[in-house]
Amino acid sequence: MQNHFKLFALSGSLALGEAIAKQLNLPLNQVERTKFADGELLIKPLETVRNHHVYIVQSTSKPATENLMELLIFVDALRRSSAKEITVVMPYFGFARQDRVARSREPITARLVADLLVAAGVDHIMTVDIHTMQIQGFFKIPFDNISPYNLFAKEIKRRIQPSDDLVIISPDHGSVTRARNFAELFKNATIGIVDKRRSRPNVAEAMHLIGDVDQKVAVLIDDIVDTGNTILGAVNLIRQAGAKKVFICATHGVFSKDALARIEAADIEAFFVTDTIPQQPSPKLIPISVAPLLAKVIEHTHEGKPLSPIFDEFLGQ
Repeated sequence: MQNHFKLFALSGSLALGEAIAKQLNLPLNQVERTKFADGELLIKPLETVRNHHVYIVQSTSKPATENLMELLIFVDALRRSSAKEITVVMPYFGFARQDRVARSREPITARLVADLLVAAGVDHIMTVDIHTMQIQGFFKIPFDNISPYNLFAKEIKRRIQPSDDLVIISPDHGSVTRARNFAELFKNATIGIVDKRRSRPNVAEAMHLIGDVDQKVAVLIDDIVDTGNTILGAVNLIRQAGAKKVFICATHGVFSKDALARIEAADIEAFFVTDTIPQQPSPKLIPISVAPLLAKVIEHTHEGKPLSPIFDEFLGQ
């Protein structure tokens, strides 16, 4: 697999890139990054990429704009250095929440990001749990959306009893399909929905709980937790409705403002989050690495194998 194959990681995913390289038993190839006095970036590979298939690991998390620009510049450097094929592994796809015109005169920034990546010379995109599936349609190149749900399901199954009644809760209407798909990984799990109203960006109020959680184990599932207002408001509703245990599973922990402190104070058993964005463990926040999963996806992609068998493996089936 090492022949004509190189793996790079940029500033947004250095630790994750190292972990993926370790799983693949490959070296993580080196880059040179220069930031000039005026803030301009220059980034390039420190070895030849001519006629190689190159994988770049880079989440466009905070600082989102700088990490995106770093990725675009590096892709351009690879293309001008005669890389044969460029695959961007973007564990967290920043700007994905700007996927439609919600109010007058708003941009569709997710589409703009897609156009920029293609224009720079990307041949293939991989991401983890994209915010909305319609973003796939913004690309004219292959796009793989990798689900981390089996990783979450494995952790939840370790912490519940066979006799527990399990309810998978969507914290808003937008994540109902996510909750339904997650529920299918458990026997006899039901789903519930929190009816939420959003007055403005980053301000949400959980209003009503649809579903029965009384004396049951509730698992909230979401893709992105930013300020924590939505998910923690849902926790309060679920506890008031009589749930005996509450777990949270979220793919991307943005954790703006005082979100982490509020999570630690929340009435939950555990909060599982992946390392698509770098995280530090704490008593309630439990990071789950997607490195083994992404390494397998890269391996299967490079060898022309199907991806679907990977997910059963990570569920332990």
